[in-house]
Amino acid sequence: MATINSNYSKLGAGYLFPEIGRRVRKFLADNPGVQVMKLGIGNTTEPLTPTIIQGLHAGVDKLADVATYTGYADDSSGETNMKEALRHFYQQYDVSIDLSEIFVSDGAKPDSGNIQSIFGIDNVVAVQDPAYPVYVDTNVIAGRTGQFDPATGQYQGIVYMPCTEENGFFPALPDKKVDLIYICSPNNPTGAVATKEQLHVWVDYARAHRSVLIFDAAYTAFIKDENLPRSIYQIDGADECAIEINSFSKIAGFTGVRLGWTIVPQNLVIEGVGQGIVNSLWARRQNTFFNGASNIVQAGGIAALSDAGRSECQGLADYYMKNAHVIKAGLQALGYTCYGGDNAPYVWLKTPDGLSSWAFFDRLLQAAHVVGTPGAGFGPSGEGYLRLSAFGHRENIQKAVESIRINL
Repeated sequence: MATINSNYSKLGAGYLFPEIGRRVRKFLADNPGVQVMKLGIGNTTEPLTPTIIQGLHAGVDKLADVATYTGYADDSSGETNMKEALRHFYQQYDVSIDLSEIFVSDGAKPDSGNIQSIFGIDNVVAVQDPAYPVYVDTNVIAGRTGQFDPATGQYQGIVYMPCTEENGFFPALPDKKVDLIYICSPNNPTGAVATKEQLHVWVDYARAHRSVLIFDAAYTAFIKDENLPRSIYQIDGADECAIEINSFSKIAGFTGVRLGWTIVPQNLVIEGVGQGIVNSLWARRQNTFFNGASNIVQAGGIAALSDAGRSECQGLADYYMKNAHVIKAGLQALGYTCYGGDNAPYVWLKTPDGLSSWAFFDRLLQAAHVVGTPGAGFGPSGEGYLRLSAFGHRENIQKAVESIRINL
């Protein structure tokens, strides 16, 4: 008799973003003709840049000629010239990466979810709280947790590391040993960015306990402060304990194109497992479940990493960061308490009048026709906050802030 994976039944009542979509659809059905301004999901809106478009076209044209046509890649970890471009990308941070440590994929989200599959089921998982839901949900599905406790908003067996106003939205070390540690900087959803000193504390902890840091660096293109790290490997010793996951979704507008990468150092070691083994396990996993990123998309990624491409992509990042400034400055002028938005494309808004995250979400939607993302959907420490995304057309961003000013 066939059975299902019962761990799915542990998952909370609906994934965050589909629930937002459901509420927005109901509002629109009840209020036909009303325009909703979406500052919720971090979905890019501006067109791909000319250099990237040229690269994608070149990738397509190669498939039209028998002399240049390619099918399955010889190596599912990515085309050599794609990996060479990424290695060059890291050199700007004085970080040396071997080609064997680079795994090109179809995005940071699937890598963030899939990476846990190469580790034992008995590993204790720690997550920043609030955190991007994929970190928690995929470990629930894998069977590393107990049941969800509605009273606390937590899963039994996961170590939640609160990120609050008091600690600058960066977590303290846990009071017990943990094995897999999810860190995101710039952080989604709070917009906080870790300093080198803060990351060094975690690298030292992971090395001492043979733990693994899973470092989500998908938003590093938005860091303007030159003193803030863009890669975990800028921290001494990180190559012995950290896996870094990154994406073209935000730096190049590839949310619908799908391209990312993961770095698994050869030097990474855990208890009872020597150098190179974790790297080889991830290679084995990818070769089994994945045939490699689209060759057309990789051509676009190579173009994005060229000098011209990087200059154009920085222009995109600057555009979105200007949006973040419009949101943050506009709301602060209205008396709201806001965080983030300086080195990250998210503004972390403290809900007024002691409202819950979902209550303020509904008020914002009903009164101002603006959609945000309730902080409670990112974990218990997100309660009392709303995430506002800078990914949008400038005129819509300005219109949303003005609507909040007039209607709230």
